[in-house]
Amino acid sequence: MATMRAERLVNLVLCLLSTRQYLTAERIRSIVPGYAGAPSDEAFFRTFERDKAELRDLGIPLETGRNSAFDLTDGYRIARRDYELGDIDLRPDEAAAVALAVRLWDSPELTGAARGALLKLRAAGVDVDERASAAIEPKVRTSEPAFGPLLAAVQSGRAVVFDYRRPSSQEAQQRTVEPWGVVSWRGRWYLVGHDRDRRAERCFRLSRMGGEVKAFGPRDAVQRPADVDLLRVVAGDEREPSPSALARLWVERGRAQGLRRRASVVGEMELDGVAGDIVELDLVYPDSAATWIAGYGPDVAVLEPDTLRKTVYETHLGAARDRGEPGE
Repeated sequence: MATMRAERLVNLVLCLLSTRQYLTAERIRSIVPGYAGAPSDEAFFRTFERDKAELRDLGIPLETGRNSAFDLTDGYRIARRDYELGDIDLRPDEAAAVALAVRLWDSPELTGAARGALLKLRAAGVDVDERASAAIEPKVRTSEPAFGPLLAAVQSGRAVVFDYRRPSSQEAQQRTVEPWGVVSWRGRWYLVGHDRDRRAERCFRLSRMGGEVKAFGPRDAVQRPADVDLLRVVAGDEREPSPSALARLWVERGRAQGLRRRASVVGEMELDGVAGDIVELDLVYPDSAATWIAGYGPDVAVLEPDTLRKTVYETHLGAARDRGEPGE
């Protein structure tokens, strides 16, 4: 129930912040997810009054007014001038904490919910302030598909099963884990929990998970031990450096100078009629290499190893889908 109330309050804030109009209680009831299920008018108004009071307690200013002299009842909105904060100077550790919170808000589920709420506002004829919509859009991406299902499993206290590939192996193995939490460390996301197969505490990098994460078993069956520091578990596991890997890449002649500074040219080759060089690059962190290599676009193509080539290709396909371009 607490989660449902929190989601309803977020939807209400998104609704009132994104409109220039005053919205009546009945209009809000029909637009904002979480109110439609009220069994009666009396139950809705009780819930809505509690929500308004809670928003005011949180310091979120609600404006009351009418759009024209012909309106019979008051409506509500949130004025951006009162809602937004001024410039704030943060220390490095405070800025890091804020950045981590933004990462959580950019999970696919929360981003989709925000966009869905705005679409529903427009469909209902509400004049949506585009600037407010832009302010809601997250700026930091949490792209791992496993993030949402794992976070849901942690919150519900259920065990999970997934395929996992260790850096020293190209073959994925199925792992059964009691999840304790999902944390970020040095720009990567990790699951920490009890590995039932190894009968020990383990952490798993989300980028190495493949396939679908499946939760099973009763709710609240998994409890995080009180003395476990999730971040310390991840930091301790990552002290052991991952084995480096040698990659062979094709680089278009005269392009990708940043990559060339880290690589050695070992030959020449034409790719699809374009002249380029074959370079070798020692990857200290092979699991994260695909992201920055893919950033060079068509200027760079992976020749070896095959796992890196496929990952870069899938990254390009994902970027094309996000932009609405047809994939191969």
